[in-house]
Order: sequence, then structure tokens, then C-alpha cells
Amino acid sequence: MYWFATGIFILAYALIISEKIHKTKVALFGAAITLIGKILDQNEAFHNLELGVDWNVVFLLISMMVMINIMTKTGVFQYVAIKCAKIAKGEPFRIMTLFAVITAMGSAFLDNVTTVLLLAPVTLLIAEQLEINPIPYLITEALASNIGGTATLIGDPPNIMIASKAGLNFMDFIVHLTPAIIIIFLFWMLAWKIVFGKSLTVKEELKRRIMTMNEREQIRDPALLKKSLLILGLTILGFMLHGFFHYEPATVALMGAATLFMLSDEEPTEILAEVEWPTIFFFIGLFIIIGGIVKVGLVEDLSRAMIAVTHPKPDDMAVLAMVMLWFSAVSSAIVDNIPFVATMNPILIDLSNQVFGSAPTTVAHARTIDPVWWALALGACLGGNGSPIGASANVIVIGLSEKAGYRISFGQFLKYGIPTTFLTIFLAMIYLYLRYYVLQWF
Repeated sequence: MYWFATGIFILAYALIISEKIHKTKVALFGAAITLIGKILDQNEAFHNLELGVDWNVVFLLISMMVMINIMTKTGVFQYVAIKCAKIAKGEPFRIMTLFAVITAMGSAFLDNVTTVLLLAPVTLLIAEQLEINPIPYLITEALASNIGGTATLIGDPPNIMIASKAGLNFMDFIVHLTPAIIIIFLFWMLAWKIVFGKSLTVKEELKRRIMTMNEREQIRDPALLKKSLLILGLTILGFMLHGFFHYEPATVALMGAATLFMLSDEEPTEILAEVEWPTIFFFIGLFIIIGGIVKVGLVEDLSRAMIAVTHPKPDDMAVLAMVMLWFSAVSSAIVDNIPFVATMNPILIDLSNQVFGSAPTTVAHARTIDPVWWALALGACLGGNGSPIGASANVIVIGLSEKAGYRISFGQFLKYGIPTTFLTIFLAMIYLYLRYYVLQWF
């Protein structure tokens, strides 16, 4: 069974990386073989917390997608984008900066894929009005979405997966990752100022064209907008307090989505049809494949190898954290960061069990292992900027751009993505080292 499960895992990853077959098909077929081959039985796949599908992740994603799909009907995202273009007075780099800020903030509190899906069409409209190439703007938004999504539990799917397995709550991410992302984002925008600050210029009459656009026309349902903003605000508050009330994030999100559903006049068939079901089933299939390699012992072998390389100790995992950060970044640039984190989660749990002799139960143990989880989150999410296939948001932006007639080549994305990844990971390394191993600020 060991080599059977390992073979399924390796073949599935190879096909996902090649993109010759859709990743959802690969994940579901791999999961089916895992079950048919009796590596896992059905009870283990669907009901076992260690080996099976992580339903907390699945229902959190579905619930947030439902909420955002309802909010999309209001036109609020298009309103914000046009309003920002007018605030920037049509200046190309100011627009780029504001769109990057909107994308990063939206990705932190919605999710990065949804944010770029909503902003990319408006970006194309603004670029058309200014008669400029939209590609630098679209790539900037893809990069900003991955940076901003790193800041919170709900911003990027890898964070949702890490939080579920590591037992971290919404406020843990706010306290530990949001300060890092604010710093990283500011330095990145300074670098972007050097790259684009003087190269983006447009004629004055084109700037005036932007100022004549009426953002209020984008709001299609003011009543639904008010309800949506209220429920979204209460849901985010629920995320902040879910640890205090002992609710899982999925429970909070499901309550928010169900409430907004009840208060809106939207048809369930239409809203549910717009949920990213391929992504949801990709997660389900992937969890089952990973459960298979956990059960047969491959994950334990991989964690022993990492222990041999990094020599972690119960009171010091600094080397492991730094290695995890860079390894995650490089790997997530090559492989989509979602399957990478799905693989690393059980490895890190098993490694922790081996180092401590059991799961971390004390504050001291948690302080030792938690920085390694933060390194995994930072490396996986920021490393997704390293290539066009590193994160789902990148794939979405490239697809929308090509559909609009602007092809973003693999090399063109790398020209911006690799320097961004190196800069952000370098800053993340400094942050982790100073905060947890010099200042020891937990």
C-alpha cells in the first residue's frame, strides 16, 4: 500500500503541474483510486479528522463564495474601482497604487480569487479609457492579491487550511501576519514606484475622460448593498470572536451566508451555480489523496527527513522556520500553493509530534512551533507570486487578460513575479527572525 499511495500522490502532482488535465479531474480521480484501492476506506475519507476531508475548509470556502456572489449583484466593487480612478485624477501610477491597495485589502477580507475576478474587468475598462496597456495593472493586481490574502485566515485558501490543522484562529493571523504584510506591501509599493513611477504617462484629455465617469451608475441594488455590508461586517466580527465563543470559522461563515441569503431576493439556483465548484471538489479530492499518504507512513518519512536536515529542538526551531519559509516559497512558485500546503500540513504536524513526543500542549511548545506555521503561511502565499501557476489568482488574471485580447506570456509574468517573490520573502525572513528569535515577541 505504501508505494501504491505514493504512486498516486506523485502522479497526481505531476499531472497538476503539467496542466494537461484539469486539476479537479486529477484530484477526484486520484481520490477515487485511493478509495477503490482501499488505501482509505469511505469512513476514513469522509469522517476521520486526521485522514479525511477537512469539512471546515470546504464549508468556509463555500459560504464565503455565496456571500461574495450575492454582493457582486450590487455593483459595489465596480463603484469602488471607478471612484479610486477618479480620486487618482486619472494619473496612471496613482491608479495602479490605489488598485493594488484595493486588491490587497479585498483579498484579506474576501479572498484573492474573487477580488481579482471583480477588479480585472474594471481595470480593463479604465485602461481602455486611458488608452494604456492594461497588462502591468493586471499583473500588479495578481501580485497584490497574493500579498494581501496572506494577512488573514480567510484571505487565501492555504491560510484556511493551515488554521484548520494548526488550531489557529482569525485573531492569531491578524496579530502575527497582518503586521508583516503591511510592512511587506509598503516596501513592495516603493519598489513598484521605482519600476513604474515615470514610465506610465497619458494625455491630459484622457485623464479628463476618467473624471467624467459616474461611479454611482454602477450601484444596481442599494438595498441589497446595505444588507450585504452589514452581514459582511458582522461575519468578520464573528471571525474575530470565534475563538472566544468556541465556534469554527466555517460555522461563522455559514451563518453569515445563510442570513444574507434569507435577506436577499436572489434565487438559490443562480447564486449556488456561481460557486467555484471545481475548486471545492479539487480540495475534496486532494484531502483524500493526502490522507492516503498519511495513513501509509510517507508523511512520517518526509517529516523525519526534514528533522534530519534542520535539527529542530523542543525549545528552538529557528532553522526549521527559515528553511520552511524559503522551501515553501520556491515550491509554491512551481506547484499551486494549495496542494503544496495540503501536503505540508500533515508533515509539520508529524514533525511536531516527533520533536515534542506528542502534539504541542503547552504555551512554551506552541511558541516554539507556531513561528514555523507562520513561515509556512508566508512562504506558500507569497511564493505563489513566483510564477503564473503559483496561485489561483494568477491563473484567473492571465485568463481574463487573454480573453480581452492581451496575452500575458509566462516570461512576462516571471519578469515581475520573481523579483516580487524574492523581495517579499526576504522581508518575511527578516520579520520572522526579528520578531520570534531576537525580540521574542509572541
